[in-house]
Amino acid sequence: MKKPRNKVQTGGNRRQELLGVCARLFREKGFDGATIRDISAAAGMHSGSPFYHFPNKQEMLLAVMEEGLAQGLRRSEAVLAERLPPAEKFRRLVRSHLGTILEEGNDFIPVLLYDWRSLTPANRRRVIALKDRYDSLWQRMLDELARAGLIAGDPQMARLFVLGAVNWAAQWYRPRGRMSLDEIAAQAARLLLK
Repeated sequence: MKKPRNKVQTGGNRRQELLGVCARLFREKGFDGATIRDISAAAGMHSGSPFYHFPNKQEMLLAVMEEGLAQGLRRSEAVLAERLPPAEKFRRLVRSHLGTILEEGNDFIPVLLYDWRSLTPANRRRVIALKDRYDSLWQRMLDELARAGLIAGDPQMARLFVLGAVNWAAQWYRPRGRMSLDEIAAQAARLLLK
């Protein structure tokens, strides 16, 4: 008799793989444009198989956004834990964020940026709680820069402008373009700091 597959081992990895497929398709086609049939085909699954991992498409969207924010939080917390001068820490934080939204396979945050309105109100509240944690890390950085005299004006407004500008890179960045992500992060730090 054939031994049953261990759902924890295979299910967890397959779920993560499916999450990456969902993120890529939601980014390429939008939440409304990507069908379950598209997702299943791209994941190499039968059409009903995604529902083994997620109860519905809305939960897929929520999981994509939560994954992107969780990745961003981990990366940002690691940067902020480093003992660096504020300007260098800021450059690394910008680079970390650029990687979270632009490195290959990181389609999660762009989905958050462009399909935010597709969340149900309850799911939006869940994402806001994570987003608030992410924003608070950035606010700590901008407050530190203000104390060091490296930015002028209100640090909270600076955070909104910085994140808005960096997030917009999802629209214009090309992987084999004129500048690498490291160069873009360095350029952003030069433009934004005194």
